[in-house]
Amino acid sequence: MDPLEDVLALVGATSRLSTAMAAGGRWALRFDPPAGVKFNAVRRGSCLLRVDGVPEPVDLAEGDCFLLTRPLAFTLASDPDTPPVPAGPIFTAAVDGVARAGAGDDVFLIGGAFTFTERARALLLDGLPPVIHVPATTPEAATVRWAISEIDSELRAVPLGGTLVAEHLALVMLIRILRLHLARGGGVGWLAGLADPVLAPALRAMHARPAHPWTVAELARVAAVSRSTLAARFREVVGQGPLEYLTRWRIELAADRVRRGDDTLSSIARAVGYGSESALSVAFKRTTGLSPRAYRRRAAPTG
Repeated sequence: MDPLEDVLALVGATSRLSTAMAAGGRWALRFDPPAGVKFNAVRRGSCLLRVDGVPEPVDLAEGDCFLLTRPLAFTLASDPDTPPVPAGPIFTAAVDGVARAGAGDDVFLIGGAFTFTERARALLLDGLPPVIHVPATTPEAATVRWAISEIDSELRAVPLGGTLVAEHLALVMLIRILRLHLARGGGVGWLAGLADPVLAPALRAMHARPAHPWTVAELARVAAVSRSTLAARFREVVGQGPLEYLTRWRIELAADRVRRGDDTLSSIARAVGYGSESALSVAFKRTTGLSPRAYRRRAAPTG
């Protein structure tokens, strides 16, 4: 199994496009923290991106894309010296789906946001930097620009199955951005582990057989290293031991099935590697803070 595919299936990524933006001259817009994971592509011109809490600004050139993974306020500007104005009123006054700032339209951006299920931050987003910049020269940027254009066409034309197509395109875009992030290396978390030649085989093995009674020794054999090397490498890169990771992944799988409400707790326990409902309940509460039954009640639709 591919761990990235597994996690993306659980976080349920969907997308929506936001109002496009045209700008010219000297301008600067201050945006509130986005509700989802924000993405934009620069279709024309260039501008500057500043994100709260991120020390260095990002120079955006024509064809560049970026992904904001945290609910942080940010500023888009023509230059670093122009005082920003709130973006909200500018976008509220948009005409024909385009908000305008400054004088002219030598800069043009399109974008939107991803939304995820409630577990996305712990599973995926916390392992990413606040900003992922995708330069125009990378193959990923071309894919992102193409996907955004196709999403725009699907949502505007409203053909049969258009929403589903848009959601799949958004997932393609997200995967390409994550691939670029992995290729750059660095970071901590299971996502960084996928790019690590020692840890990747062990991660794939646990995801392929989550109910198997894995031991550190067995996982070390899969990774072709010693137990001490595997354990130390897991803590260095992933931030936890291999069996701690396995426990958390089992609970994520169990939580997904509990949310869907399709199975009994006993069958869920067996499916994710616990010998009894009580054993699952203890591990589940230790990880999520709720018993499986309380978690199911909270996840149940109201009304």
